[in-house]
Amino acid sequence: MMTVFQLIASDYKKYKKYGGHFVAIVFFTQGFWALLQYRIANAIYRKVRIPLIRQVFLLLCLFWQKIIEITTGISIPASVQIGHSFYIGHFGGIILNGKAVIGNNCNISQGTTIGVSGVANSRGVPVIGDYVYIGANAIVAGKITIGNNVLIGAGSLVTTDVAAHSIMLGVPALFISDKGSEGYI
Repeated sequence: MMTVFQLIASDYKKYKKYGGHFVAIVFFTQGFWALLQYRIANAIYRKVRIPLIRQVFLLLCLFWQKIIEITTGISIPASVQIGHSFYIGHFGGIILNGKAVIGNNCNISQGTTIGVSGVANSRGVPVIGDYVYIGANAIVAGKITIGNNVLIGAGSLVTTDVAAHSIMLGVPALFISDKGSEGYI
């Protein structure tokens, strides 16, 4: 398992890959701000075992998270599981459910919701594989699994399982191709 510093470094390298230098990424990239706050809060959530200290630090992180939400429109709770090299392309209107699981080397765009849906035993949140690209204003919801190397097009609504190497588009999202996310990540 990577340390919080290794995770932050992997995220930074991903942002650098898409263009930008240190000052631009750290001081002017709202997606990176939200990700940095999340990485620190998630490390506290996972690693700090002394209840009182954990609660105090998580409360401070919650205040920080609310400031990030207000300034960027990005909501990433400390309990979300996100793999290394995560990238948020643009900011605003991004909501991740606290129980969501997102794999390594994933990209999401503005307006993305990864949330809860369904009723009774089918109620839940997505588990998203590695190398997944989620386009602007897409919704991925429900107790579903998104395979590795998947592209979900802008404005799509995904509420069913998606096989690896798929391109999904539309409302509801339909399988378009088996070319996957190659070239988008």
